[in-house]
Amino acid sequence: MSQNDSESVAEVEQTETEQAENGTRLHDALLEVADLRKWFPIQKGFFSRTVGQVKAVDGVNFYVRPGETLGLVGESGCGKTTTGRLIMHAFPPTAGDIWFDDQELGPVNIAKVDNQQLKRLRRNMQMVFQDPYSSLNPRMNLLQNVGEPLLVNEIAKGQELEDRVSELLRVVGLRPEYLNRYPHAFSGGQRQRIGVARALALNPQLIVLDEPVSALDVSVQAQILNLLQDLQEEFDLTYLFIAHDLSVVEHISDRVAVMYVGMLVESARTEVLYQNPMHPYTEALLSSVPKPDPRDRAEPIVLEGDVADPANPPSGCYFHPRCLYNDNDRCMEETPELREVEQGHFVRCHYAGELELAGVG
Repeated sequence: MSQNDSESVAEVEQTETEQAENGTRLHDALLEVADLRKWFPIQKGFFSRTVGQVKAVDGVNFYVRPGETLGLVGESGCGKTTTGRLIMHAFPPTAGDIWFDDQELGPVNIAKVDNQQLKRLRRNMQMVFQDPYSSLNPRMNLLQNVGEPLLVNEIAKGQELEDRVSELLRVVGLRPEYLNRYPHAFSGGQRQRIGVARALALNPQLIVLDEPVSALDVSVQAQILNLLQDLQEEFDLTYLFIAHDLSVVEHISDRVAVMYVGMLVESARTEVLYQNPMHPYTEALLSSVPKPDPRDRAEPIVLEGDVADPANPPSGCYFHPRCLYNDNDRCMEETPELREVEQGHFVRCHYAGELELAGVG
């Protein structure tokens, strides 16, 4: 790529990230999330009075371009799975917008759709769940489990349905002879392949992958990740990949967004974030990534204390009680904004760019 081409790409990326952060719709983004919030009420007493709110997702902004994979990472309870389910409209958001560029309906705000629109939208948005053991109906065989979306949407039935399901099984690396077998007859990796086949049944544009390999053995994880990458290239898919294992996210993602207590604290291109993290929380997460070099004896960063309570978060920066670099009142009193420190690199930290943080070589 020439210098002029590199500068043009950089200018486009800078414009896009600025627009996404400001909540402005991008013309070439398939999915855009703007100031997304989901607060669950805390109710007590005989009359179920609301006495507080659990801020599971609290003002999240990001976008995903067609054919791209965005990795959404963070500790358990940070709100990443809730974000994925809000995008799928498993439950309505408290506030914010979720724009999806549907190939039939055009740009649609998922946060404000009715049931009729939602049914049409879900043909182009699918989800692969974390647990392959509970995401399949044990009373239905593979033909019924994988073919159900085709039947519900009146796309295929009879022999045509059987042929399409057989092809889907071949695509994900399973034999068509397994059509009449039930989920209990398969291993965890095979069940996850069945879940992927079901997600592909309607030829979706976007697939939300909610920790699709966390319940699998390491060797099987690599197989499923390679399968997902092959399918993305073959069918021009777009992924939102939710995970807590950063070594897995690095392998599959084009960009990475890090969440902490319902907020986005850092986002950048994968290679940039892994080599040059700018938020202390991201540094701590990266320090736990296994090192292939046995001579690398760097100790992981152990954060003291517990993850902040989303129902009663601390004042100022939510991360300050656990931060190794917190040494003044500003972190405890002033809430940092998510700002662009370098081109396309957004960080929610008062001292981003000033701290020397260790990445992964």
